[in-house]
Amino acid sequence: MKIAVVGSGYVGLVTGACLANLGNNVICIDNDKKRIAILKKGKIPFYEPGLPELVEKNYKAGRLSFSFDLGAAVESCEVIFIAVGTPPKKGGEADISAVEAVACAIAKELKKNNSKNLGFKVIVNKSTVPVGMGDVVTTILVKNGVSERFFSVVSNPEFLREGSALSDFMNPDRIVIGASNNKAFNVITELYRPLNAHIIFTSVKSAELIKYASNSFLATKISFINEIANICERVGSDVVEVANGMGLDKRIGRQFLNSGLGYGGSCFPKDISALNHLAKTLGYNAKILDAVSMVNDDQIKRFLQKIKKRFKSLKNRKITVLGLAFKPETDDLRDAPSLKIIAALLKSGAKILAYDPVAEPSAKKSLPKVSFFSDLYQAVKGADAIVIATEWPEFKEIDFDRVKKLVRSAVVFDGRNMYDKKKLAEAGFEYVGVGR
Repeated sequence: MKIAVVGSGYVGLVTGACLANLGNNVICIDNDKKRIAILKKGKIPFYEPGLPELVEKNYKAGRLSFSFDLGAAVESCEVIFIAVGTPPKKGGEADISAVEAVACAIAKELKKNNSKNLGFKVIVNKSTVPVGMGDVVTTILVKNGVSERFFSVVSNPEFLREGSALSDFMNPDRIVIGASNNKAFNVITELYRPLNAHIIFTSVKSAELIKYASNSFLATKISFINEIANICERVGSDVVEVANGMGLDKRIGRQFLNSGLGYGGSCFPKDISALNHLAKTLGYNAKILDAVSMVNDDQIKRFLQKIKKRFKSLKNRKITVLGLAFKPETDDLRDAPSLKIIAALLKSGAKILAYDPVAEPSAKKSLPKVSFFSDLYQAVKGADAIVIATEWPEFKEIDFDRVKKLVRSAVVFDGRNMYDKKKLAEAGFEYVGVGR
């Protein structure tokens, strides 16, 4: 099948590479000519394990190509994915201007379809968009003179986790296809048939809401266990033990019951805000969504209070922050808890030393006052405290006996509850976790 993916960012590039790997002929389109040039050289503008190799493999095989010529792609492709950004506006609602712009551009090309008889086109909203966006895209096309006989708009939300996106795409829990006619359903179903996955057929609006509801529920689990963690600290319980006990209940499950600094990244904060904004525009007060955001914001403040309580003054204190990305296996710093922690510590007069195995290049641009190190043990040298902000697997292998000899003060503030308090105590460290 010939496919165009408009937008070569995280979702677009992963989608394009994986569909090409399934044997399709895929053109990734982007209006950023520099990005297209980079991709043609075999370089990936962000970090995602396995993606460079997959892109190179399919590019060399001729199944994956890159271009800024939308017209040619629309003319030749049967399926057109829209995978552009929908960042939050100040009010919390999603900025859909990029999706609208792509829809207008596609409309101009499809208008030629009326006379050229290029065949039926399926336009797929892969971007995370507000409920009703399928209707918006359809209206844009019709107003620009495109007959509905020549196209159908489908919602096919993505459920890709940064750091495991390829696995999530190739081995999905489910594939959601929201469409208004059987012809579009059949085209997208055939596209995903090689994955042998569970496919859910819904209306377009239900598919759009499934994405927001899923991410909001996962964020709710994180904020809930952080509420429990705050209670644990007051009664003397260990939230890790509590979460383990809860997670064995099949109705609850253990995933996303990890207390700590809260969620970050580009998805959860944005999607919670967008869904909350939608509810308010409809005259509904989504109290749970408000609470989820409030608890998440409070986690950073509570964690900082622990650091400030331990030291009478943070002025000129050397604090080593281990982990900068919002989660492991990515270099994404969007809404990363580490950034808020570092900003607050710098404001209090502390000197920040930092190490992240992947995110350092990105972090240097936004954190000019931070001293970066390419070696973890160099980063902790002379530190008054160590802050764990991202649960990178390599941090579990830290030689704390070696670290003890390098630091000025053996104090660990574990924002991800990675370590056993007793073992660190045996190594001579003072340990401060979350809800423990």
